[in-house]
Amino acid sequence: MVASVLVLVLTGTAWGLYRDITSGITTTDVIASGNDDGADNILLVGVDSRTDAQGNPLPPELQRLLNSGPDSGVLNSDTIILLHVPQGGGAAVAFSLPRDSYVDIPGYRQDKINAAYPATKATTAEQLVADGVRDRQRVEAESAQAGRSTLIRTVENLTGQHIDHYAEINLLGFYNLTTAIGGVDVCLRAPVDEPLSGARFPAGPQTISGADALAFVRQRHGLPEGDLSRIRRQQAFLAAVADKILSGGTMTDPGKLRALIDVAQKSLVIDSGWDILAFAQQASDIAAGNMEFLTIPTRGLETNTRGDVVLVDPGDVRTFVSQRIEEQQRNAEAAREAPPPPPPQVDVIASRYVVDVRNGSALPGMAATVARRMRDLDFSAGTVDNTDPTPTSTVHYTGSDAKAARAVATQLGDLPVESHDEVTPGHLLVVLGGDFNPAVLPADAPARPTATPAPSAPITAAGVPCID
Repeated sequence: MVASVLVLVLTGTAWGLYRDITSGITTTDVIASGNDDGADNILLVGVDSRTDAQGNPLPPELQRLLNSGPDSGVLNSDTIILLHVPQGGGAAVAFSLPRDSYVDIPGYRQDKINAAYPATKATTAEQLVADGVRDRQRVEAESAQAGRSTLIRTVENLTGQHIDHYAEINLLGFYNLTTAIGGVDVCLRAPVDEPLSGARFPAGPQTISGADALAFVRQRHGLPEGDLSRIRRQQAFLAAVADKILSGGTMTDPGKLRALIDVAQKSLVIDSGWDILAFAQQASDIAAGNMEFLTIPTRGLETNTRGDVVLVDPGDVRTFVSQRIEEQQRNAEAAREAPPPPPPQVDVIASRYVVDVRNGSALPGMAATVARRMRDLDFSAGTVDNTDPTPTSTVHYTGSDAKAARAVATQLGDLPVESHDEVTPGHLLVVLGGDFNPAVLPADAPARPTATPAPSAPITAAGVPCID
C-alpha cells in the first residue's frame, strides 16, 4: 500500500487524488525525533486485526470470508519489514524480520517480536480503563499508539536503525488490495492444502486475490522452515504487488486508482508527521520497482516458554543491516559517477505513444517485463494483462501510427505489425504469442524467472520466483 501511494503521487495523477488519499487515511503519533541523515527508514507492519483502520470491528461475515479464525482479542504483527530508502533516492532495500524473532521488548520482557505491539496495547488499554476512561475509541486509539511505539523501539534496538516513518495495513487491506488491482501473480513449487490458513493452491504460476491472497501470506504450517518460509512467501507477494501496481496499468486505470484510495482509507495507518508527497518526490526508484527484499540473519529455531521462536543476535542483525545499507550507498554512488549508457535507438518520439501489452504466451509475467522495456524506451506505460493463448506475436496500431508500431516491433525481435481499428489512436498494442523469444530483451530487462533462485538470493520487484 505504501508503494501504491508513492507511485500514485510520482505518476502525478494529480494533486486531487493525492489529497483524496491523505485526507482519509488514519494517522498515529509514534515517531520519536532523531538524527536526520537524509535517508528514510520506514517500518511496514501487517497486522491480523479484526478491525478497520479506525478501530471499528469487521462484520462477522467478512471475518469468516477472510478465514481469520476466532477472535481471541489478541492482535498480532504478522509482517514486519524495515524499508530503507537512501538519501537522495536510489534503490531501496527491505529487511524482513521474522515475527517469531526472540528479542528484548522494552518495558515488557524477552518474547517474540510480534508480541511487542499487542502486549503493550493490552496493558495500556487496561490502565486507561482503570483510570476511568470510558470512550472506547479513545482507549483503542491511545492503546494502539502505545503498542506501535513499543514495536518501533523494539525494531530500532534490534537493527540499530532509527525509524523515520511507520505504515500499517490490516487483514481487510490485504484482501481488498489484491482485489482492487485484479489479482497478484505468484508461483509455487508444489501444491498446497493447509486447512489452518485456508491455503489451497496448485503448483506452478497462478494469479491470486482476496481470501486466497491472505491465505498465501499467512500460511506457516506445512512449510519447510515455518516462519522463515512464510517470510519468503510475503516477500514474493509484496514484490508481485509492487510489480502489478507499477507495471500492470493500475496507475492508468481510474477505476483501479479509486479502489486503491478506498483500500488506503479503510486499512492503512501512517505516522502523523509523514509528508508522503515530499517523500515520494525523492523516492523515484521505488516507483520504478527498484527494490530488493532481504531477511535478517538468524541462529536457528528453539522451543521455550514462549513457544517456537527464531533465535536472533542483535549484533549480527545490526552488522548485516548496516553493511547492506553501506553497500547500497556505494553502488548508488558508483551508478551516479558512471557515464550514462547511450540511449536506445528508436526513430520516433516515443513519449507520444502509450504501449499496452497482452500476454498470450506461456511465459508468466512476460507482459510486465515487456512493459518495463517499453518504459525504458520512453514510451508511456499503458495497461498490462493476459489474453487467450495466441500462437503469433504482433504489434497492433491504428491510423498513421505504423512507424511507431514498427519501432516497437524492432525492439521485440522484429515482430509483425498489423493495423486494427479497435486500437485507440496514440496507443500501440503488443500481443505476445507462443513464438515470443524473451532472449531479444536486453540484460537489464530480464524475463521473469519460473525457476526457484538459490535460498540466499534476494527477491526483487523485478520478478516472480517459484517458492515453497
